[in-house]
Amino acid sequence: QVQLVESGGGSVQAGGSLRISCVVSIYTNCMGWFRQAPGKEREGVATINSALSTSYADSVKGRFTISRDNAKNTLYLQMNSLKFEDTAMYYCAAKYGPSCRLYDAMDYWGKGTVVNISS
Repeated sequence: QVQLVESGGGSVQAGGSLRISCVVSIYTNCMGWFRQAPGKEREGVATINSALSTSYADSVKGRFTISRDNAKNTLYLQMNSLKFEDTAMYYCAAKYGPSCRLYDAMDYWGKGTVVNISS
């Protein structure tokens, strides 16, 4: 059974930093972070492929960094200069295949970790 387990979410003040992690039970070319704020649709935050090529949503460029440690089967998202609007449930996702875009359909999803930013 494929499992993606997120951790590291929490509450932090605006301007602060947080790193969330996701342990994945499978290896896939593409992994990514997505988020869904209350009352809003889910959106892509960042993706990374096996060649370590990354893509970011414009709203997080320069503030967030996605990385992966294949030896540990772990995906990370370092979030700096956090803003109130970054408040959301953050989901880890993975997919097979060569494409790794923010708008690709992902094959597997975690259950999410909550990130709450106070202003």
